Amino acid sequence: MKARKGKIGLFIVVAGIYLTVSSFVSDDYSPVYTAHELLDNLQESIANIKTLRYNLQCNERIKGRMQHTESMVKLQVSPRKLYLSLRGPEVLWVQGINNENALVNPGSFPYLNLSLDPYGALLRKDQHHTIHEMGLQYLADILKDGMKRAGDRLNKYFTVLGEEKYDGRSCYKLSIYFSDFSWVSYTVKAGENMTSIARKLHASEYMILENNPQYNWYNDVKEGDVIKVPDAYAKLTLLLIDKELLLPVNTKIFDDKGLFETYEYYNIKVNVPIAPEEFTKDYKDYHF
Repeated sequence: MKARKGKIGLFIVVAGIYLTVSSFVSDDYSPVYTAHELLDNLQESIANIKTLRYNLQCNERIKGRMQHTESMVKLQVSPRKLYLSLRGPEVLWVQGINNENALVNPGSFPYLNLSLDPYGALLRKDQHHTIHEMGLQYLADILKDGMKRAGDRLNKYFTVLGEEKYDGRSCYKLSIYFSDFSWVSYTVKAGENMTSIARKLHASEYMILENNPQYNWYNDVKEGDVIKVPDAYAKLTLLLIDKELLLPVNTKIFDDKGLFETYEYYNIKVNVPIAPEEFTKDYKDYHF
């Protein structure tokens, strides 16, 4: 195919910064999938995951600065079991075990295993999410909610931008742009905290905390408080979706201030059996 002289692009304003997201196309280029079809296939692929292994590079904006972490993850979907290695610290969480707390090897002083609440301050320090959002189902839920919000205007917000190479593999590039992204008032109900509110609204609890500076922590709100919440998870989301796996392997999230978080997945292995002992603290490769 002969390349066309030119390119198609999406010209976007995020927090006063102009971004051009573009891809070169051929004369007879047409997307293999519409945005709706691509999202449906992605949802199906995520729903079919039973086990998942991957390496993750994560960048999250914490108190105005991007913080970088790298991890290796083993995940069984049901019953949920998770092992997480952070180049020193290790985390093991198994559904129904240890009173639903995570076993943590801090990898440093005091050199003792800790049993920590996944929603507690120690395990959530400088993190956008809890360990319960590891894996791809959380993103699938956010995308499903975005599709619901878009309704019959899905093609206005969701755009397939073509293809792009990532980690040597061919990927579809998908843009989700809510140009009318805004903050709205929300009245806290009995028993709610910022985390439960965020899950209900498919929003980011860290983003909510960051934009309600009168509170220091997610549990500080009480019934009747009025807080600001976003009307979508993000203003702009850019996804690279592996063509073979039909799974998201690179995610960039922007709010109305700019880049909020990025997640880059490598060495993904889907539904390759994970031995039960790999979700125990005595496994030979672990240091609990």
